[in-house]
Amino acid sequence: MELRHLRYFIAVAEELHFTKAAERLHIAQPPLSQQIQQLEAELGVKLFERKTKRQVQLTEAGKVFLQEAYQLLMQLETAVALTQRTGRGETGQLRIGFTSLVIYDLLPLILQQFREQFLEVELVLLELTTSKQEQALRDSLIHVGFAHPPLEDDTLSYKCIHRETLVVALSSTHSWAEKEHICVQSLLSEPLIMFPRYLAPGLYDRIMSLFQQRNFKPNITQEAIQMQTIIGLVSAGMGVAIIPSSLQNLQRSGVFYRPILEEVPVIETAVIWQQNNLTPIVENFLQFTQKAISKFQERQ
Repeated sequence: MELRHLRYFIAVAEELHFTKAAERLHIAQPPLSQQIQQLEAELGVKLFERKTKRQVQLTEAGKVFLQEAYQLLMQLETAVALTQRTGRGETGQLRIGFTSLVIYDLLPLILQQFREQFLEVELVLLELTTSKQEQALRDSLIHVGFAHPPLEDDTLSYKCIHRETLVVALSSTHSWAEKEHICVQSLLSEPLIMFPRYLAPGLYDRIMSLFQQRNFKPNITQEAIQMQTIIGLVSAGMGVAIIPSSLQNLQRSGVFYRPILEEVPVIETAVIWQQNNLTPIVENFLQFTQKAISKFQERQ
């Protein structure tokens, strides 16, 4: 049995007339009659009672087969549509890795707009350090990631989508609270709150380079894993923190943010992926991300 047999049968069943059904199908009437006879022979039952040479009526078996034929064609159309949407990257699951830093700026912007455009794509988010995202990409546990170069794995593809500077977070009760800028030299003796290097080696090294360039070892008195915790400790007067400027979006009572007077390293955020796992959904997401970031930068 072939798909055309179902379509031919449905046309005859709806028209109850071979000539009219043939005209509807844009075929000659004799081949249509032959196709219906073949279908009946294959099923082993009569689907039509011939009232005249061309006019027919459905048998009880034909009525049952008509309903099933409708269902089969509907299922086929659904399967075709789903397959086509999957091929266009409009449905399926997308697993995204991200560092805590991007949650305060880029990621909410991208995800909100992507979900509005691709309603049938299921997003699964995993907070991972840059190095863990690299491993997750190699193990196919995530499809894309938002991380901070440099990457350890040079086989992964990445595109920088955002650059930002470093600022100082300090308590509103700090003696520097009224200053417009903070110079690096004044930070040398201040208690510094930092995150462990293993969480974000690239970011950690860029912050430390401010001190290394001056041959000075920073006075790190507290370590915290979460950026919110670091800002909380600053609010409590436990020290100051050097952080990416996007964290200024994390408004916290009793915390001021001040730019650094000297030239400071640039912090990059990149979208990363594995080239040999470039599915249609991933391609759509990469293209969408670039457009969203471009619009975001135009508004700034």
